[in-house]
Amino acid sequence: MPIRRFGGHRSLVSHSQPSKLSYGYTKMNVSRSGYRVFSANSTTACTELAKKITERLGVELGKSVVYQESNTETRVDVKESVRGQDIFIIQTIPRDVNTAIMELLVMAYALKTSCAKNIIGVIPYFPYSKQCKMRKRGSIVCKLLSSMLAKAGLTHIITMDLHQKEIQGFFSFPVDNLRASPFLIQYIQEEIPDYRNAIIVAKSPSAAKRAQSYAERLRLGLAVMHGEAHHSESDMADGRHSPPLSRTTTGHTGLELPLMMAKEKPPITVVGDVGGRIAIIVDDIIDDVEDFVAAADILKERGAYKIYIMATHGLLSAEAPRLIEESAIDEVVVTNTVPHEVQKLQCPKIKTVDVSMILAEAIRRIHNGESMAYLFRNIAVDD
Repeated sequence: MPIRRFGGHRSLVSHSQPSKLSYGYTKMNVSRSGYRVFSANSTTACTELAKKITERLGVELGKSVVYQESNTETRVDVKESVRGQDIFIIQTIPRDVNTAIMELLVMAYALKTSCAKNIIGVIPYFPYSKQCKMRKRGSIVCKLLSSMLAKAGLTHIITMDLHQKEIQGFFSFPVDNLRASPFLIQYIQEEIPDYRNAIIVAKSPSAAKRAQSYAERLRLGLAVMHGEAHHSESDMADGRHSPPLSRTTTGHTGLELPLMMAKEKPPITVVGDVGGRIAIIVDDIIDDVEDFVAAADILKERGAYKIYIMATHGLLSAEAPRLIEESAIDEVVVTNTVPHEVQKLQCPKIKTVDVSMILAEAIRRIHNGESMAYLFRNIAVDD
C-alpha cells in the first residue's frame, strides 16, 4: 500500500477501493424517502380533518399557505422541501367547490415542479361526481376533472364512497375508493336504542343496493320507496310539460320511427312494512333535503315512529338545516368528509361520525407499499 505525505504527516491510500466522499449520498440511497401531509386549504374548517389525520399518523401538517389574491386568483406557497418525497394533499370540499378544485390543482402543480416523488390526493368527497353521465347536450364533467388532476401532477387518489363506482375508470392512475359504511353501521349499533326494531329504507330504487348492503350486515329488514310527490296545478302550469311547437321538416318524410312513451312516476309508495319500526334511510350524499323530508313524511304516515338518515357526505346546501329542523326527521348522521360545522350550529339534529382513522391508515399503507386489501375486508362489488 503506497504512502503519501501531506504536510509532514503520512497517509495510507488504498487503490483496491475508490474513496467515498461523506456527503450523505450513500445514506440517501439506502434509506426510504419520507412523506409529508399538506392541506390544500388554509381555512380552519377545512384543515380540521387534515389535523386529525396527521395526529393519527404522528406527523406534523406540512407548512404551506393557500390564499386568494385581491382578484380572487389562487396562490400557493410551499414553505419546506418536498424533493424525492411522497406528498399527500388533503382537500375537503367546502361550499365554494370551484375554488377548492383550483387550490388542489395549483398545489399539486407546485409540488410537481418542486420535484416531489409521488403526489397523492386525499379527496374524501370527490366534487362533480354526480355529473358522471352524458345528459343530452351536456358534458361528463367528472371525466374532465380527472384529466385536469392528472395533468396537474397527481399520481394517486384516495377518496370515499364515489357517487358511481365506475368513476374510477375515468382516471389514468390508481384510485382507492374507501367505504364509510363500517363507521355508520357502528353508529347505528351503538347510538340508536333498540336498533333491532329498525328497518333500512332506500328512498329510491337506485339506492336499493346500498340499503340492501346495510340491511344484510345489520340483519334487518328492507323497504324501498318508489314514485315522486305530486305537485299542485299551479306548480305544473309553467309550460314545462306542454308539447313542443310544430315545425315544418324538409327531411325524409317516409321514415316513421316508433314513438317513445314518456315516463310518468306514480305517487310515492313504500314497498315494505315500516309500521311500528325505526326507519333508517341510507344514501351516499345529502344535499338538497326536500326529497328526504318528503320521504320522512310518508314514512311517518306509514307508522314509523323514528326516522334517521345516514349519509357519507353531508353537503347540506341552502336551507337544508332549517328544513331538517322543521321536519319529521329525528336525526341526520353524516361523516366529516365535508366541513359542516356551521350547519350543525343551525340544526342540532345533525350528528358527525369521524372517518379520519381509515384515511390515515390508507396514507400509511400507500407510503409503506403495503396492501390496501385490509381496508376492503368483506366489501362486495355491489357495496
